[in-house]
Amino acid sequence: MKILVINAGSSSLKFQLIDMDDESVKAKGLVERIGIEGTHFKQTVGDKVIKFTRNMADHTEAITAVLEALTDKENGAIASLDEIGACGHRVLHGGETFKQSALVTEESLKAIEDLIPLGPLHQRPNIAGIKACQAVMPGKPNVAVFDTAFHQTMPPKAFLYAVPYAYYTDYKVRRYGFHGTSHRFIAGETPKYLGKDPKDCKFIICHLGNGSSLSAIVGGKVVDTSMGLTPLEGVVMGTRSGDVDPAVLEYIMDNTGMDIHEMLNTLNKKSGFAGLSVSSDMRDVKAAAAKGDAQAQTAVDIWTYRLQKYIGAYMAAVQGADAIVFTAGIGENDTEACADVIAGFAWMGIKIDPARNVRGACGIISTDDSTVKVLRIPTNEELPIARDTLEIVSRL
Repeated sequence: MKILVINAGSSSLKFQLIDMDDESVKAKGLVERIGIEGTHFKQTVGDKVIKFTRNMADHTEAITAVLEALTDKENGAIASLDEIGACGHRVLHGGETFKQSALVTEESLKAIEDLIPLGPLHQRPNIAGIKACQAVMPGKPNVAVFDTAFHQTMPPKAFLYAVPYAYYTDYKVRRYGFHGTSHRFIAGETPKYLGKDPKDCKFIICHLGNGSSLSAIVGGKVVDTSMGLTPLEGVVMGTRSGDVDPAVLEYIMDNTGMDIHEMLNTLNKKSGFAGLSVSSDMRDVKAAAAKGDAQAQTAVDIWTYRLQKYIGAYMAAVQGADAIVFTAGIGENDTEACADVIAGFAWMGIKIDPARNVRGACGIISTDDSTVKVLRIPTNEELPIARDTLEIVSRL
């Protein structure tokens, strides 16, 4: 069966067509600037590329363009839409309603819509992607795969905030965690490199990209994670602040006249590297630092230090880790950044092997005598979505 994986953003849509017979990617692409003048479309099928710019008013038009490209006679991946067995959708928030992936039905879609207040920026476009597929391919099964679901194994001591308990019971205010499909994929891959049964493993996953999050894994399950009610909490990111004293918000608002919505927009979209330095992209920040920009260097130092503090905390959470795992854009490609983070644990006997810590290397990158293994594993956020979709529709 071939599964179409959809990741719909507010003005973008990423997609992959995966053949589940061998889990190979038959096509992948991106639609950008949906609903904005000059929508960009790109699809890659092997060495064949379809690329164009034309206005697309909404996600339904974008999905229609995707399906037209997939079935293109010269540059497509399939002969007809009948080859697509189902669609799997990344959905930001499952709240406490969804502890695992779910078939999209009238009832489950209503429950997903009820969770919009927990993730208003992402939940709406995720729903739009589902409804677009329903409109363009009526009768085709759709499956929702939630960013939060993998983190639902956290105990109350990890997910509850120390605020009045009624905020949890009445409004479901708690830590949820995100990047769930990535953490889940890496949690499944890591024991293979360690040569251990997943039930016997304890490790820390560092998903580091423009958005970053950490998780503490014991026996294949999450016991803690860095993101919270929303993806804003945690370590420093490209445009997100990460952890901030809540009183800072009131202080800034009193002095600038911002309202709470403007303040949260600043913390989400204008902070992190973007707020501290020249760019939201770590590559630009490090390049500026290399040229002597002291503020850029401080931004890199803050990013590194915050990561070290979280890793140290999660060492306690798992009561001694077997491994620290780096993944995602920065984690997979910036070997220097990973080495700088691990350098903070030299006192524990954790050491990177420079000969192994090279770009493109996958697996163990620590020295043989390192007290904790350090790994680099490329993530695959789409494959767990496709696997869940296949499992659920196979039961229909």
